[in-house]
Amino acid sequence: MWRLSDDNDVSPAHVRAKIEACLEQGITTMDQADIYGGYEAEAVLGHALRGSDLRDRIEIVTKCDIVAPAGRYSDARVKHYDTSAAHIRASVDQSLDLMGIEHIDLLLIHRPDPLMDHHETGAALDEIVKSGKALHVGVSNFKPHDWTLLQSAMKTPLVTNQIELSLLAHEGLTNGDVAFLQERGIAPMAWSPLGGGSLFAESSANLRGKLDEIAKAQGVDAAAVAVAWLLAHPARIMPVMGTNNLDRIGALAQAESVEIDRQTWFELYTLALGHEVP
Repeated sequence: MWRLSDDNDVSPAHVRAKIEACLEQGITTMDQADIYGGYEAEAVLGHALRGSDLRDRIEIVTKCDIVAPAGRYSDARVKHYDTSAAHIRASVDQSLDLMGIEHIDLLLIHRPDPLMDHHETGAALDEIVKSGKALHVGVSNFKPHDWTLLQSAMKTPLVTNQIELSLLAHEGLTNGDVAFLQERGIAPMAWSPLGGGSLFAESSANLRGKLDEIAKAQGVDAAAVAVAWLLAHPARIMPVMGTNNLDRIGALAQAESVEIDRQTWFELYTLALGHEVP
């Protein structure tokens, strides 16, 4: 829901149509953040949920700790992170209010905060879960050392790390980010699984050509193949898809039907690397 409020049509009916298009193919989790849409996307979702039964049919993820000079933080002098207990509590309460919901299914700390007091932040997250305002908590964009630092001060288990992963941002597969989570049986969430559209740019022509070849052979869209490449990984990667186009939303589940064997996986990986593996 990163660009939810950027759509030309943000009416409750249109937003509901997008959610229904997801539900029709078994996609039930909606990924939000307080900062999305200049701190407006949560309110757009909230307007759509009111007066419908959709809240009972979906899980809502949202995030906090980024303070940028926009919206309700327009007076901020500089973009920064805030993992203080007071900020986390206020952010959660505002998210609940804007979306008109009683609890958040999963709350994530959006970015690692170099000024984080892990004891304070950890206690605040424990408190949020104990109060029932969030059912689960996790992190986003954390490195393994950031994860272990925060988790060391918590009673509640962190349940995921949402990190950038795609054919164009594959470093997490070899730098320890994914291995750290895989070792612990924790499924990573992958943001920008299509590389923010760069996957289909001219600079990625060779890779796009292979994606198109596989897609044609299996009767799917090239984007479905790129997502299937992530789904083939044993870490149980969960791609976070983002589009305002109803037709594209309706085709998201194609990725589950794509067959990617080991050599095909490495063919795509080799093209992404620009050279064969060592």
